[in-house]
Amino acid sequence: MQCAACAPAVAAFPAIIRARDTGPTLRVLGTHATLHEPIREQAERDLGIRIEFEPGGSARVLLRAATEPSSFDLYEQWSDSIRVLWRAGTIQPIDVRRLTHWGEINSLSKTGRITPEAPTGAGDVPNTILYVQPDGSLGATPRARISFLPYVHNVDSFGYDSRVIPPGEPYREESWGWLLDPAYAGRVALVNAPSIGVFDLALAARARGLMDFADIGAMTREEIDALFEVAIAYKLDGHFRAFWRSVPQSAALMRSGDVAIESMFSPAAAMLRADGVPCLYAAPKEGYRAWHGVMCLSRACRGEREELAYAYMNWWLSGWPGAYIARQGYYISNPERSRPFMAEHEWDYWYRGLPAERPLAGPDGRIVARPGETRRGGAYVERFSHIAVWNTIMPTYDLSVRRWSELVLA
Repeated sequence: MQCAACAPAVAAFPAIIRARDTGPTLRVLGTHATLHEPIREQAERDLGIRIEFEPGGSARVLLRAATEPSSFDLYEQWSDSIRVLWRAGTIQPIDVRRLTHWGEINSLSKTGRITPEAPTGAGDVPNTILYVQPDGSLGATPRARISFLPYVHNVDSFGYDSRVIPPGEPYREESWGWLLDPAYAGRVALVNAPSIGVFDLALAARARGLMDFADIGAMTREEIDALFEVAIAYKLDGHFRAFWRSVPQSAALMRSGDVAIESMFSPAAAMLRADGVPCLYAAPKEGYRAWHGVMCLSRACRGEREELAYAYMNWWLSGWPGAYIARQGYYISNPERSRPFMAEHEWDYWYRGLPAERPLAGPDGRIVARPGETRRGGAYVERFSHIAVWNTIMPTYDLSVRRWSELVLA
């Protein structure tokens, strides 16, 4: 859906036009979550610049960003990568005065709460790692320089096949503990990412009453060891069918019938529903594991490339991209800017949690919601009012990586 205000903004970037004429290409390193070809093509059309996407697995692109800042201009991933990149010194502060729509970014990104009453959740709440303090550290006190552009975000949980597992009531019956329920032994899968999967395991173990944590967002070494003793015992009993590395792989596991319940990202659940698999994306009573997308500026990005980078960051908050990623179940940090690019019935389903009035298509054109269906977990505000923990790189990260490898290989 287009409007007069949505016309390409080429004329607004004369310096960028010159950059295109002389050859610079904006290099964006990140994951398949946001580096979609239609996004790249639309940005090139609107900005009149050349853009190169290099998507990869989260661990690989994080290593690249932490060690080779000259190989990219912008880095897109999740907030749990910020502490790694900031300590490595491979990203530079972003000046909010150069961000056209900074004033529109909502309170979730800037204060950690979607409403004043909402809980922040444990772990690295986005605002606590957003602002660059005078001493160079990251903190929650608002400053003119930030470590990342807040843009895409969502809450994650698990998906389950309702032909195998009876549907539970969101926020009342659906539970992370289902991942460790012996009734589903041999048909459970987890995401194969230590910084994410460890929280899925911890939430499941706590929900089953197997153990507790003083602070689930900052587990101690003793807690990590105890958690993995539980998980490895489950693995040796044949409880886990697989550990997946990509969204398509997670969808394939459930589509084949090998898995009935698994850690899942929202696009995988949408893919399965489009294929006719009745995958329900849970709204756990214990709360979600939340994540915030980050767009970071390489310390090596200077001159014309830096101009291109700021133009691209501003474009991401200009409306069209937010509407595009809404159709795959993600949110943008200034949602009202994207509303004119969405049909009203799309906005009502994705952001307001209302029943779909007509078939809704995802970014690839396939139907992801049928008339009468509602988005499990409800509206944007409701979903972000039920956060248990944010994706976080804990001080015990090295230990959790080692223990995770032991779990996968057990």
